[in-house]
Amino acid sequence: MAETPPAAEQNSSLKIYFRLLGYVKPYLGIFMLSIVGFVIFASTQPMLAGILKYFVDGLSNPQAVLFPSVPYLRDLQLLQAVPLLIILIAAWQGLGSFLGNYFLAKVSLSLVHDLRVELFNKLLVLPNRYFDHHNSGHLISRITFNVTMVTGAATDAIKVVIREGLTVVFLFAYLLWMNWKLTLVMLAILPVIALMVGTASKKFRKQSKKIQVAMGDVTHVASETIQGYRVVRSFGGESYEQRRFLKASQGNTDKQLRMTKTGAVYTPLLQLVIYSAMATLMFLVLFLRGDASAGDLVAYITAAGLLPKPIRQLSEVSSTIQKGLAGAESIFEQLDEPPELDRGTVEKEQVEGRLEVRNLSFSYPDTDRQVLSDISFTAEPGQMIALVGRSGSGKSTLAALIPRFYHHDQGQILLDGVEIEDYRLRNLRRHVAQVTQQVTLFNDTVANNIAYGDLAGAPRDAIEAAAADAYAKDFIDQLPKGLDTEIGENGVLLSGGQRQRLAIARALLKNAPLLILDEATSALDTESERHIQAALDHVMQGRTTLVIAHRLSTIEKADLILVMDQGRLVERGTHAELLQANGHYARLHALGLDEPAKAEIT
Repeated sequence: MAETPPAAEQNSSLKIYFRLLGYVKPYLGIFMLSIVGFVIFASTQPMLAGILKYFVDGLSNPQAVLFPSVPYLRDLQLLQAVPLLIILIAAWQGLGSFLGNYFLAKVSLSLVHDLRVELFNKLLVLPNRYFDHHNSGHLISRITFNVTMVTGAATDAIKVVIREGLTVVFLFAYLLWMNWKLTLVMLAILPVIALMVGTASKKFRKQSKKIQVAMGDVTHVASETIQGYRVVRSFGGESYEQRRFLKASQGNTDKQLRMTKTGAVYTPLLQLVIYSAMATLMFLVLFLRGDASAGDLVAYITAAGLLPKPIRQLSEVSSTIQKGLAGAESIFEQLDEPPELDRGTVEKEQVEGRLEVRNLSFSYPDTDRQVLSDISFTAEPGQMIALVGRSGSGKSTLAALIPRFYHHDQGQILLDGVEIEDYRLRNLRRHVAQVTQQVTLFNDTVANNIAYGDLAGAPRDAIEAAAADAYAKDFIDQLPKGLDTEIGENGVLLSGGQRQRLAIARALLKNAPLLILDEATSALDTESERHIQAALDHVMQGRTTLVIAHRLSTIEKADLILVMDQGRLVERGTHAELLQANGHYARLHALGLDEPAKAEIT
């Protein structure tokens, strides 16, 4: 892969940095207040050096007057003035330090908050394919780890640049005023420092990108293990997960260490260059002292001695900026990702639920394999259509196209005669309720899990009615606080059947005219299935229902059964008609459609 030219890389870095600074705009007033604080702080540095001049001069003549021409202060001797001025300078510096640090921290924390919220909100509108190609660990790492790195570049780095930069400016101005010839000799060392800073910056940027990817790996492995802890323990995967996490964490540690090593080598080298310049300066001061007093020389040397620290900090800020820019790149990459496509303009308050699929073909983005080929069928309002077929025949893909989780561009899917692409996305999804095998519940109360999202704020009696119709009331009443019981992450405190019934209650409360049941009764015990089947019979009344199921009991009552194989519709008819035809469906039935594993083998 060709390397990015340095000029283009620099241009890209500046672009990212200025975009990042755009997030400071809403807090410009507070930000300016912090800058005022840093100006105050920086102005005290040459004052401290200057006070030493009077202290040294006062050693030989403590009775000398400091401000002979200022009224009220003409009697103030060095003896009293020097200690008093030191206290005043310290108080002035303290004020500057407070204003600078506190208000910049306020900007920094607000920036972290804004970026996190924007990143999270973006996740809510990204298309499905984005989640197909990015693992959750890296997405979470962006919101947690990368954001803090970014704010380091946007605010902490600015703090150092302003505070230390102004300190350098004030000290140089003071040195030029004291002895401009000597000060110009010092300036000769600056190009060497600039060269060192530039070289180190590139290294820091590359290493920081690697660290962020490695941090995403650590988060990914940890979140997978936490989510699947039962599988890990059931199959004795502890040692495998330990090795996997050790490898990810060690990779992150090694990359962090490499970055620290770069800084650890680079900082002393820079310090050596700066102190060599100081040594040269001291030689020149002693050699060219002229008629300067001892106080003048001490003040000059002190001011020059105060320079290495801010210069070193300014050089180190490069690593903070590069870390932040690497983080910002990944954040802006996500923020610039186009959201779910929604060109729809049609909004309907109510739909009857007539679903018509015409000559539908579909391939997943960035793949050549056709998952669906020339699918056509019609479901009249209130009808139940069952999709059966081997695993991988395209049933779930077809179900995912109806609420537009993916976009089709060959053929049509019509709801009440309107192409689903023409509906506004939110409006379309309001008319569709889904119950899948993978139930998602939230770490909240039973009531809030049933009345979720658009359903929040539903009347209590409506929630209770939905729970009763989903045959969930019996087990809910046995919970410690009934509907107000917290059910843990993804309903961990409930059984599989109970979680499934809550999902059905949610679909009932939504009261959508089109219902998609994607293997909703798969992998449940007989008792749970009996309850859920009764709940499903209730939920399907008066609704157009698309059922994807392995179990015969779920589909034999269907008005129309569609048999799919390798993305094609190979048979259609009622249960009795298809058995009589003695084709694909009859073979699936003979193998025991009630047993998913056997059905999938065919």
